[in-house]
Amino acid sequence: MATAPTVLIMGPPGAGKGTQAAHLVEEYGLRHLATGDLLRTAVADGTPLGVEAKRFMDAGDLVPDDVIIGLIRELVADLPDDSGILLDGFPRTDAQATALDEMLARLERSVDVVLDIAVPNDVLVRRLSGRWICRTCQTPYNVDTKPPRVPGVCDLDGGELYQRDDDTADSVRNRLEVYVRQTAPVADHYAAQGTLVRVDGAQDFPVVRAAIDAAMQPVTT
Repeated sequence: MATAPTVLIMGPPGAGKGTQAAHLVEEYGLRHLATGDLLRTAVADGTPLGVEAKRFMDAGDLVPDDVIIGLIRELVADLPDDSGILLDGFPRTDAQATALDEMLARLERSVDVVLDIAVPNDVLVRRLSGRWICRTCQTPYNVDTKPPRVPGVCDLDGGELYQRDDDTADSVRNRLEVYVRQTAPVADHYAAQGTLVRVDGAQDFPVVRAAIDAAMQPVTT
């Protein structure tokens, strides 16, 4: 890889972001910076920022943006100049995007490409509300993509399948509405910079993968 790009991946729940993130890490050697993982690691290691984050988490509060930015800055600052980055789960608001841009600029980096995986809400509701889980072994199923051999019964141990409260159709619709309200300004932020690439995540898997790779070519060659 000739350059060390900073890539941001975003998309609503059920868009397949996790699968595509794994591909980007493997194919382009990017360092995956997922906000949740950064927080858990910092808390477990007892770093100063981890201790501060834990204080908010223990109180049931959101970890402030400056703490998250600090965690990202510490990790990015320690990376070699030729190490590419994949940001996942941050920024979620326009204010966070602005703060991230400013922090990266101080490290002589910038967000080179933003991969926005878009899927129609009706498709996402069908994907997410079709998820069922075994009560005993926690094996996941999906009525469309991975149905059990016997409806309502786990293939592995015969356990009862249940649906989590946040996987019901109404709950999924609410989650998607929240995502759109929060992240639409983030997409607009990067569209104004000319770095946003919208990918149709409702297409067949190989087509989505090819679109992701095509978007990566300008920043990796």
